[in-house]
Amino acid sequence: MGNVIAVCISEERGFQKKNVGSAVFKENWGIENDAHAGDWHRQVSLLSHEKIEAFRARGAEVNDGAFGENLVVSGIDFRNLPVGTVLECGDVVLEMTQIGKKCHSGCEIYQKMGECIMPKEGVFARVIKGGTISVGDNMVVRDV
Repeated sequence: MGNVIAVCISEERGFQKKNVGSAVFKENWGIENDAHAGDWHRQVSLLSHEKIEAFRARGAEVNDGAFGENLVVSGIDFRNLPVGTVLECGDVVLEMTQIGKKCHSGCEIYQKMGECIMPKEGVFARVIKGGTISVGDNMVVRDV
């Protein structure tokens, strides 16, 4: 079981996301007021809190949402879960659709650190069932 550390959104693409504490997840769409919501397979992005902390330990000064992630969750290593994994958090049900993504070499974090963890550690999901997720909520991994 995991614990939600941050719920982040940005209203415009190309900007780091900010922790808003709580957000509404819409079925087959993504997060209300988030620029990356839409009818596609990368409606929600997730990163493991432990991976962010390890990156910070190497000198990265990053806030939650800096990698463009919507959810920061402790206790779940998303990178080691297969595509198709179902994640439940309260009423919200997410299905993992992609592991990693190509990073823009021009991204601010890459420019400062020479690397970014989102391409290897970030995962994406679509919203199967909507609801609200807030900081402090528990997330459960279901079998594929």
